[in-house]
Amino acid sequence: MSLPAHLGLRLLVVAVLCLAGAIAWAAWDAHTSLRWEAAMSADRIAAQLARQPGLGSAGPAAMPVSVPQAAPAVVTLLPGICADIHLGVELPRRFCGDWDGLDAAPTWFRKALAWEADATPTVRAIAYRERTIGSVTTWPDPMASAARLWRRTRLAGGLALGLAAATVLLNWLAVMRLVAPASRIVQELETLKAAGTRPLLPCFAATEFDRIARACNALADRLAHTEAERAGLMQRLVTAQEEERQALARDLHDAFGQCLAAVGARAAAIEGAAPPEREDLREDAQGIEALIATMRESLRGALARLELPDLAEAGLEEALRSLVADWRGQLRSGPALHLDVTGNLTDMPGTVAASLYRIAQELLTNALRHGRPSRIFLRLDRSEAGSRTVTLTLDDDGGGDVSQAASHTGRGLVGIRARLAALGGSFTLISTGAGIRASASVPTVDD
Repeated sequence: MSLPAHLGLRLLVVAVLCLAGAIAWAAWDAHTSLRWEAAMSADRIAAQLARQPGLGSAGPAAMPVSVPQAAPAVVTLLPGICADIHLGVELPRRFCGDWDGLDAAPTWFRKALAWEADATPTVRAIAYRERTIGSVTTWPDPMASAARLWRRTRLAGGLALGLAAATVLLNWLAVMRLVAPASRIVQELETLKAAGTRPLLPCFAATEFDRIARACNALADRLAHTEAERAGLMQRLVTAQEEERQALARDLHDAFGQCLAAVGARAAAIEGAAPPEREDLREDAQGIEALIATMRESLRGALARLELPDLAEAGLEEALRSLVADWRGQLRSGPALHLDVTGNLTDMPGTVAASLYRIAQELLTNALRHGRPSRIFLRLDRSEAGSRTVTLTLDDDGGGDVSQAASHTGRGLVGIRARLAALGGSFTLISTGAGIRASASVPTVDD
């Protein structure tokens, strides 16, 4: 949950609690007011009848107590208050204050106030000339009481609801404005993670967010500096590795190749000088010559892997076709190899062409060494004119586990990732169901 949503939810809970509190307070205040008005009416009636006890006998003597009567003018009853008057041997008289009956409470609200009908009534004694001659009992009329409670509850609830809604809205707008820098900071950090670009966060009004922005900018500067140093080190490492390969290829060709030639010449001399009766010597010399031929073939393959073709002269496309042709010659009855090149590769930077050639070498070796494919497709794509990215893709149907291949600690994939990191490229491994698809993308920025 986002920070504005979290704060908004808390404000909503507070507003609901305030609304409930306002309604409860309005109901309590109306209830207290009714009880106070009932007591006030009882005191007034008792005081009036104490001065003029004859007022209690007004009206028909046989009127039943259960039927409310209109109060005499002198008997003061507040609206919605009922009273029973007992004077001596007279029948009890019941009076109710005027209540217009408008704005009656709904049925469910009256049922909820059923406890109000059971409230203890207010009783006052009527004393005339220091002698008790009767009593007056008052209580709020249930219908009038429910109507008043309903009216006050609606009023207080409406006001509280309006204030709560306004408070939540205003606080929400204030919170959204206050936490807006957080969203900006997150966006810039995601951009930094995705593209490696340096975010530039502005100054913010809130001190905390401003400190975070300055820290993020400083971190981005250090990260950009470190990334530039790492790319430079990786480029130097790749260059040193390539130079070491070339030096090793020259040493193997010059020293080891000459040694093999000398040993071969010595074996041929032994075979030619062996007497006719020493067939065993001739056979040993022939065995040495066969072993030397095998070693020469192995040396030729090692030199082909170590030496880098003249890409400036032949071009990357021709070098890849030669590489695929060499593999076809070695495999003979092995998997079918297919090469597809699209796009203009003439302006390919030398470092990019060399790295793509080495990556193609490594991908072909891995596909043939770690799987049993029947078909291998190698594609080099720079289809759009002027495109700044070239993609090398290898698909095989030799099965394989992507997670295991990605976590392999061998030097092949490590070297591929090192080359791509030096060039600012990317490398992906995905499963195609039948095999694995390896894809290397490199930005072709001119040297």
